[in-house]
Amino acid sequence: MAELTQLGRAPAADQPGSLPEASPKQIHVTPKAVQKIREAFAREGVTGGLRLGVLGGGCSGLSYQFKFAPEARPRDHVFEFEDVKVFVDPKSMLFLDGMTLDWQDSLMQSGFVFQNPHATKSCGCGTSFSA
Repeated sequence: MAELTQLGRAPAADQPGSLPEASPKQIHVTPKAVQKIREAFAREGVTGGLRLGVLGGGCSGLSYQFKFAPEARPRDHVFEFEDVKVFVDPKSMLFLDGMTLDWQDSLMQSGFVFQNPHATKSCGCGTSFSA
């Protein structure tokens, strides 16, 4: 897997009203997925990072969202995999902590695959889940 570095934009534990985290939050992006993200940036002519998120909806209750973002928001968790930055908002991080984003090729289809330890049920297409 690509090396994970969290750039730590989450609020510091020593700020008033904040609680220390039990352990650092993390996600993983495989080298194949990093390459496909890099190709998408080049094809679209964009810079910045990939915003991963979770929204209510989809056939299983929650759905994955990803889109290009020019920069991280102040409270985002920021991860870097080689030269690819990934931004995750604090609320989505509750559902994505420990998740692996992969790319799989098959005879029927190719695309990103979410391997999420918090998903108790997923839809057939893999874009929505229950937690």
